[in-house]
Amino acid sequence: EEEGTEMIQELNTPNKVVGAKQVRRALKDGRVARLYIAVDADPRLLQPLVQTAVNQQVPVQQVPSMKELGCACGIAVGSAVAALLK
Repeated sequence: EEEGTEMIQELNTPNKVVGAKQVRRALKDGRVARLYIAVDADPRLLQPLVQTAVNQQVPVQQVPSMKELGCACGIAVGSAVAALLK
């Protein structure tokens, strides 16, 4: 249980992008070290991002909720997806 929370701690850094648009761009540029997806987010939104990450052998970390992922990123709203940059 705690390991997951520790992973999210990594997002407490300026070295990240939040939101599908930014994450998509970062993936395209090959700059993503780890992808974080919220379990309760829209799978249609996440699917292409996860697919790209898997193709690039980027680890994908699931987060229990959009709210939790948003909090981890230091934003007041929920986030479906975030990425830690290389």
